[in-house]
Amino acid sequence: MTNQTQREEKVEIAIEIAIKVGLLALLLYITYLIAKPFIGIVVWGIIIAVALSPVINSLEKRFGSRKKIIISLTVAVIVALIVPTYMLSGSVIEASSSIRNAVTEGSITIPPPSENVKEWPLIGKKAYAFWDAASYNLKTALTPYAEEIKNMAKKTVSLLTGGLGTIFMFIGSMIIAAVFLIGAEGAVKFYNNILRRLVGDRGEEWAILSALTVRSVVMGVLGVAVIQAFFALIGMVVMGIPLAIVWAIAIMFLTIIQVPALLVIGPMIAYVFSQGSGTAEIVFTIYMLIVGASDGVLKPMLMGRGVDIPMLVILIGAIGGMMLMGMLGLFVGAVIFALAYKLFGLWIAEVQDEVVVEEK
Repeated sequence: MTNQTQREEKVEIAIEIAIKVGLLALLLYITYLIAKPFIGIVVWGIIIAVALSPVINSLEKRFGSRKKIIISLTVAVIVALIVPTYMLSGSVIEASSSIRNAVTEGSITIPPPSENVKEWPLIGKKAYAFWDAASYNLKTALTPYAEEIKNMAKKTVSLLTGGLGTIFMFIGSMIIAAVFLIGAEGAVKFYNNILRRLVGDRGEEWAILSALTVRSVVMGVLGVAVIQAFFALIGMVVMGIPLAIVWAIAIMFLTIIQVPALLVIGPMIAYVFSQGSGTAEIVFTIYMLIVGASDGVLKPMLMGRGVDIPMLVILIGAIGGMMLMGMLGLFVGAVIFALAYKLFGLWIAEVQDEVVVEEK
């Protein structure tokens, strides 16, 4: 009878635990669904806050009034994003309408290609033939590609819409980052408490490592991308390449997603040589090739600075994270991979300590 009673009590306890765990899991799942639309924007806010924290601290020491500095910087960034976006959106809409009307009416005139176009590798003859036909009648030349043009227009609209959404998300993230920066002390304490709860006494060390890793990725990925785009823009402006700012942004984007900038630089060089083949074109080619290859020198210099983690570990984490989670993964992946590397190192160190103790 006693054994039967004990078994019944154990079953009751097991059922009670299962119900509580199930309710807790359901609560966590519903909480996740509610928070899911905001997770990305909040994580971006945290990343921006971590990246800007040293700058804010430096400005605070110099000018004082941390809150005013943060608010001023946030407003400046938001205005710097909204004003050009509004102007560019209006220009794109107006230009698209003008181009569509001009193509329909046949009023666009395209200058005939030079003979140098035929010398382009692989595509020279086809490019020359199409360009020559378009110089006589653009509408007729584009007619065989009507379906492709429609699909490209749809993709372009989708891309522009996504770009606008990204800009507004960044604005929201900037506001959230400002809130974190203003209450930095409380936010840091909260994060330290979470990690201390998870990994014990090493929580604060891992919190510092997380922040340094994020800053390392900002410098090593975004910093290099901005530097490459800036110097590429200078070269294109000097050579008078149309839409230079657009190509510079494309170079920056390709560098961020770890795709060679030569995908944009190559056609730019080909375009320049289609206009002439003098000393200026040769200098431009050498200059742009140096700019395109500069990330191989800059990344080792900037990525991993101040972090006790090999640069290769951070780079693999950033690239793998981006492939898994998109742009957000650049930072999340690098942090997770760095912490995993640190945890693996601690595990190996414990084994080595055990071996030493056994030998003694």
